[in-house]
Amino acid sequence: MKITSAYPVLMVDDVTASAAFYVRHLSFKPLFEADWYVHLQSSDAPSVNLAFVQSGHATIPAGARTRATGMLLNFEVEDVDEIYVQALANGLPVLLSLRDEAFGQRHFITQDPNGVLIDIIKPIPPSAAFAAQYSAGEVPQ
Repeated sequence: MKITSAYPVLMVDDVTASAAFYVRHLSFKPLFEADWYVHLQSSDAPSVNLAFVQSGHATIPAGARTRATGMLLNFEVEDVDEIYVQALANGLPVLLSLRDEAFGQRHFITQDPNGVLIDIIKPIPPSAAFAAQYSAGEVPQ
């Protein structure tokens, strides 16, 4: 099987509000908009896509019509400090304050209107103990 694209589609109650959040706060732009489905693309990285579907829509199997839960979306960025300041200024909830982690991330966690956690990350050099756990050539610099 040759996969040509992959992106998450979150099942949500309010497709319009969900898409608007990512457009406003994370620089996405709409590629397709319907009242039941919206497909977004990062304005800065066309290979980064995200979509929303109405949780009760007929295209979702009846037994699976529920909201997205237990989800953590990771977005790697160039300047996590700048985005953290913007998140605070825009009144976004901060569930984990900006911090450096020994495993190789400077990050913070916020949340979208659906309760989906969003981890905004800048890779940083990990501690020696964590560097040994990376595959060859994959240690963040």
